[in-house]
Amino acid sequence: MQKQTFEISGMHCASCSSIISKKLKKLPGIESCDVNFATEKANISFDSKKIDVDIMNNEINKLGYSLSSRHSSMNNSMSGMDHSEHLGHNLSKDEKVKELNLLRRKVKFSLPITFMVFFLMIWDIVKNIAPSLPEFPIPMQLFNTILFILASFILFWVGKPYLEAVLRFIKYRVANMDSLVGIGTLTAYLYSSFVFLFPQLRESLSLPEYTYFDVAIVVTGFITLGKYLEARSKLRTGEAIEKLLNLQAKTALVKRAGKEIEIPISEVVVGDILIVKPGSKIPVDGIIIEGETSIDESMISGEPLPKDKNKGDFVIGSTINKQGSFTFRANKVGSETMLAQIVQLVENAQGSKANIQNLADKISSVFIPVVLALSVITFIVWITIGTYFLGFTSALSFALLSFVGILVIACPCALGLATPTAIIVGVGKGAEKGILIKNAESLERLHTIKTLVFDKTGTITNGKPTVTDVIVLDPAFTESKLLQIASSLEKNSQHPLANAVSEKAKALKINFLKVTSFKEYEGIGVEGIVDNKFIIVRKPKQTDINIPKLEILQSEGKTVIIIESNKKIVGALAISDTIKNGVKETIEKLHNLNIKTIMLTGDNRKAAENIAKQLGIDDVRAEVLPKDKSDVIKKLQENGDKIAMVGDGINDAPALTQADIGIAMATGTDIAIESSDITLLGGDILKIPFAFKLSKSTIRTIKQNLFWAFIYNIVGIPLAAGVLYPLFGIFLNPVFAGMAMALSSVSVVGNSLLLKKIRI
Repeated sequence: MQKQTFEISGMHCASCSSIISKKLKKLPGIESCDVNFATEKANISFDSKKIDVDIMNNEINKLGYSLSSRHSSMNNSMSGMDHSEHLGHNLSKDEKVKELNLLRRKVKFSLPITFMVFFLMIWDIVKNIAPSLPEFPIPMQLFNTILFILASFILFWVGKPYLEAVLRFIKYRVANMDSLVGIGTLTAYLYSSFVFLFPQLRESLSLPEYTYFDVAIVVTGFITLGKYLEARSKLRTGEAIEKLLNLQAKTALVKRAGKEIEIPISEVVVGDILIVKPGSKIPVDGIIIEGETSIDESMISGEPLPKDKNKGDFVIGSTINKQGSFTFRANKVGSETMLAQIVQLVENAQGSKANIQNLADKISSVFIPVVLALSVITFIVWITIGTYFLGFTSALSFALLSFVGILVIACPCALGLATPTAIIVGVGKGAEKGILIKNAESLERLHTIKTLVFDKTGTITNGKPTVTDVIVLDPAFTESKLLQIASSLEKNSQHPLANAVSEKAKALKINFLKVTSFKEYEGIGVEGIVDNKFIIVRKPKQTDINIPKLEILQSEGKTVIIIESNKKIVGALAISDTIKNGVKETIEKLHNLNIKTIMLTGDNRKAAENIAKQLGIDDVRAEVLPKDKSDVIKKLQENGDKIAMVGDGINDAPALTQADIGIAMATGTDIAIESSDITLLGGDILKIPFAFKLSKSTIRTIKQNLFWAFIYNIVGIPLAAGVLYPLFGIFLNPVFAGMAMALSSVSVVGNSLLLKKIRI
């Protein structure tokens, strides 16, 4: 059996995935087929001796779908332009943008008309309740003419995909949400056109003058708006991959034949000797063979402190060399580098997310044939039995009215509005509070989360080294004096730890002293003459273990630097990342919502456990390598838990996409933000509990909306069919069917707007 991932074009709604899956599974040679609407991909296991892509396409092309096989190979040179397939779409980015622009033009044309007509529908409803309301200022004949022209443009241009879905339904008996939209709007349009264009024939059949052009306009307009918002959101799913690809160095300085030459990174091979200068990106992964340096690996590890590297140490491609030149041997290039593996992890996580089936799409696959069957059966019953009691002309009039009434009242305006209106209001409410929610599925999934995993650096902590402790070991010195002499030396160094010392002095408004005979030793420290004393600021040595508090500070995960004056240890400074304001309060609020908290970090266990204890975090996963973060999330999910991940670094991107919900701090990297489902503006961690409560309120509103959307159908369809006419003379005229449909829409929109009033 061969297992392959195919990209799918032509998918319009969640039920499309079910249709494709069912059709392909029936073909001989297909063992399994998993279609994901969110990523527009299908994972298919098949016997290549019995079936191929052409046979599969022959089966689904007629339904408006197609499979394509774009083999993704990450060559040595990775770029966004060369790897449009990594965008997670069935089309290239340019094609997707073109498709989105077409939808935007349709929305700009139809939306003003839709809102105007929707207002007039409400006016008509209110006027039936309050007859004192003024009549329309436009004569009915002229008004119907205007609506006929507008409905024609909107239905046959904006609503073309829905009409095509009707044709597929007729030809191949496959139904989705588009089919239901198309049948309802087309029926309303055709019946209204008949009434409008043939008034004499209408009178002879005793049909009312009422038209349903407004139904065709409103339904098509709102559903198309939802399609546009969805397409715009899905286009961004590949930006994380593009940004990751752009992190890679473009060229490398290589030693070949005794010469130093600059070559494109695509030409680097395993075993090449490469030279890296200060401030440069490291081209590929490898081992240092000469030199010492300090490397900023924050894009991979998430930790703010640079790592000192010496001969024999491993270096990671795309990280930044901060100090000193060095030479290293390439041992991983192209798809083998750590950056490439992170790209692959992000792509895999995007493709493996569970497909959230929309309730309305599930119901529509059954609802459409049921409604059509009821319409046809009702028509036949009125023609046959009704003719016996009422005569043919009256029976035909009732038959037509029942047929149209059932389809009009079943038209899914409220059904189509139930979810998007609540989502739009919910997302807007979140935006007011600085919570940016990428798409509807994210808001839907958030309320199911029971475990929240926090990245440490940049999320729980500020992600910036700060002097936290000043230890005086000689009574001749004060804390202020120790900071003054240490910062006076360190301000001449570019090392991040040195910057932390000088920044602390600036914050305390301590003046720098004059320094002479300054020297810097890479990976060791600095020295010089300060205030007529020979001062050394250095890393601890093995002989320093007896210094008070040193072991305690190091056990807390703090970096300690020693201060010597005239070769005598006079003090020490502890440097560490600091906890953000509001984190403890956030953890308490999450516990009140019955959400378990876990901290995930590459830091050492003692330091991590110390922070977790201070904050009341339930569990700690420490010393986790960047490539293993997503594996931790996977294992938690294997236990049946719904997991959310909060992070801000590039190294968090795979875990953010693997999690059921990824939450990024907007103070973090663009890639973490693009890989996430929810972004917290300003990096305010206190917004997280608010987001959970907002999700629960929105889901509750959606369920209420679906109730209102269906209650009108449940009550109205039997009335439209005329089941009460023989006993009570009650018959739901299509006029009132249209009113009921409009009322269901008003109920849904009004209920969604109540979300603005809630206090969370």
